[in-house]
Amino acid sequence: MKKHVLMLAATASLGVFGGVANAATLEDVMDAGFVQCGVTEGVTGFSQPDENNNWTGLDVDYCRALAAAIFNDPTAVRFTPTTSADRFTVLSSGEVDLLSRTTTWTMTRDTQLGLMFAGTMFYDGQGFVVRKADGIKSALDLGGAAVCIEQGTTTELNAADYFSSNGMEFNPVTFTGQDEVLKAFEDGRCDVITSDSSQLAGNITEFADPSAYELLPEIISKEPLAITVRQGDDTWFEITRWVYHALLEAEEYGITQDNVDDMLGSDNPAVRRILGVEGDFGTPLGLTKDWAYQAIKATGNYGEIYERNVGADSPLNLPRGLNALWTDGGLQYAPPIR
Repeated sequence: MKKHVLMLAATASLGVFGGVANAATLEDVMDAGFVQCGVTEGVTGFSQPDENNNWTGLDVDYCRALAAAIFNDPTAVRFTPTTSADRFTVLSSGEVDLLSRTTTWTMTRDTQLGLMFAGTMFYDGQGFVVRKADGIKSALDLGGAAVCIEQGTTTELNAADYFSSNGMEFNPVTFTGQDEVLKAFEDGRCDVITSDSSQLAGNITEFADPSAYELLPEIISKEPLAITVRQGDDTWFEITRWVYHALLEAEEYGITQDNVDDMLGSDNPAVRRILGVEGDFGTPLGLTKDWAYQAIKATGNYGEIYERNVGADSPLNLPRGLNALWTDGGLQYAPPIR
């Protein structure tokens, strides 16, 4: 199961930052036999368990790709649901090895909380959902409206900024969890809900009558939802970052879950490096040469992960937009594996 070279000696000597950060996370993960992945719970398209506790979603698939890169086994992962309030505590305490959940990359979080952001899995922005019956057509019409919102999030801060900058009365009704926000909105305790627009799109599909609600056109923030690890372990940070990059590189070079075995015979040097046929880009990470091949074989490339979970092959049917590759006008761009 563990197809690995020994950890580099340098890994064990890395400094410790951000409190309890562990400088040998990969070693701990290998000893445990699985990756412990912190996720959200019940966010359609991103991370959601079924009645048998089988998890699916874009963030879940990244964790499976990471497990495949480390163990050659995409099932060697356990999922820990986290809330907006406890996610960073759960990570910093070592209860999880990473967060692959709807967490916005901000300067404060990057510089003051002992965190590092390995890559943006989804470029999002904050929006608003209202009842169609209320006749609200723009977020600029929301002055004085009761806004159901999850406390302790960038969502709350963004909304306050938006209302203030537009000279509107901000009337927040805050809750500790998103489930409470949704219930309060459905119960009529507020006029509008606000969150990441992708999450709101999923929320609408779960309402008793989705046709009774609509997402307003305004996007009021930048929400780069990123893979998050503790500071103090450069090797673990690099592993999580380069698995993400490999999924993007695979899409750019047309490497898919179905054709990855055929691509082992490619004449393209870039493809051969990605798949471990040429060079050895695994050993510096403490992994085997075929780490990226294993990740792609397990989950497909980034585009495949996107389409089946939140894109055209999913109930959300979200366009790629900013999440398209740079070659298609999007922001998803990976440094080369070479």
